Amino acid sequence: MPLIRSTPSCAHVVARPGCSCCTAEVRAITRRINGDLTRRGFLAGASTSVALLGIGAYSRARAQEPATATLFVNARVFDGEALTPRDGMSVLVRDGMIADLAQSAIAPPDGAMVIDAAGRTLMPGLIDAHWHTMFASLPVLTLLTADAADSHFAAAAQAERTLMRGVTTVRDAGGPSFALKRAIDGGLIDGPRIYPSGATVSQTSGHGDFRAIWELPRVGGALQRAEMVGASRIADGREGVLEAVREQLMQGASQVKIVAGGGASSFYDPLDVLQFLPEEIEAAVLAAADWGTYVMAHVYTPKGIQRCIAAGVRSIEHGHLTDEDSVRMMADAGVVWSLQPFSEQLSDIETSLPQRVAKIRQLWEGTDRAYGWAVKHGVTTGWGSDILFDARATEKQGQFLAALTRWYTPAQALRQATSGNAAILGLSGPRNPYPGALGVIARGAHADLLLVEGDPTEDLLLVADPDANFRVIMKAGRVHKNTL
Repeated sequence: MPLIRSTPSCAHVVARPGCSCCTAEVRAITRRINGDLTRRGFLAGASTSVALLGIGAYSRARAQEPATATLFVNARVFDGEALTPRDGMSVLVRDGMIADLAQSAIAPPDGAMVIDAAGRTLMPGLIDAHWHTMFASLPVLTLLTADAADSHFAAAAQAERTLMRGVTTVRDAGGPSFALKRAIDGGLIDGPRIYPSGATVSQTSGHGDFRAIWELPRVGGALQRAEMVGASRIADGREGVLEAVREQLMQGASQVKIVAGGGASSFYDPLDVLQFLPEEIEAAVLAAADWGTYVMAHVYTPKGIQRCIAAGVRSIEHGHLTDEDSVRMMADAGVVWSLQPFSEQLSDIETSLPQRVAKIRQLWEGTDRAYGWAVKHGVTTGWGSDILFDARATEKQGQFLAALTRWYTPAQALRQATSGNAAILGLSGPRNPYPGALGVIARGAHADLLLVEGDPTEDLLLVADPDANFRVIMKAGRVHKNTL
């Protein structure tokens, strides 16, 4: 493609072969492109190259170009682990990582940006352990009928809003988030780190089967709409499950999501039904283990939970209709419980499909009992919001965290949403896309940081209003918001 020259030193607006001025300029731009590709990797380099050649331009939202280093001073630090913050701390960030922290002055390196916290609380970025990157913003019927590109554009916009709510990492609980993850990692789009699961693996008639009745039976392996866009993958029998799980791992899944019981957002399956036979769940677990990672299972009922634990599932998603024996089993097996504080106050069922309303009310009734047993038996719980199909509801993401104070202290809830959830992400072992410590403020950890107006370890409602209370939002050393 010809080079369009914005400020030519000769008369040629379009670079012309044989002209010494044009040749020199093309060589200079080529050197800049090659250097950029070497420094920043292919995706980010390609973006810069496109801009240099005048083919197009990308304007990154509110992110500031990173300084050589950033030094926070006079900060009250909640480090993600200790429940009591430390005052008068200095934290040095360099090359996207936390280089140093001390309860004394740290000399700022040359060119460093210095941020005076003035006693505000510096804490790790939030981690949502059950987030649907691709499905949070659009109604389910839109997702099933619209152009797939629409959902990707909506997800990209939502990714930036998620980051601006202080959520710097998400464990994606099902959906085609691979491309968006690559775009975020490459610097093309602002958003949280994504631990992708890929398509949710479901049996026929299960929580991930969104076919209309007239599409039955499946003929000759034809894919349903949700399968075509990568939202779910229908698999039956041991061989079918093995194939479906391996397809997600091939695409880069850091963990695998299966559905082992009915769901509130699906059309046909009651909450109490069991899904997948024991040998099918075992096949999923084995295929994931062969890749060094684990299975997370959507399930609500005692029988379903117990079947999953027996098969080797490492993370139970939801479980609101459990009984105490099943909770004891989770504690004894060291299984993590990704539980959400579903309640009438946080839900807007008026916008839901009629067949969902009764199911949602059932889950509300089980929430308090489930959390009570989790606390009683010391089960490792992960905070997640599981917001689906409603852009307005996504703005309540911080409220879902603040709701945990019904069962935990604010500091305990914050620890769950930072270092606790980071430990769950670590279950992906060698499939972890972001090696290194997350969810903590410690030397060598990723520099995902929030500077909060006030102390959320005392008043967790601060996280429910990120626009007002998150004064600085940093991810990987890059400042995405600074209102100081």
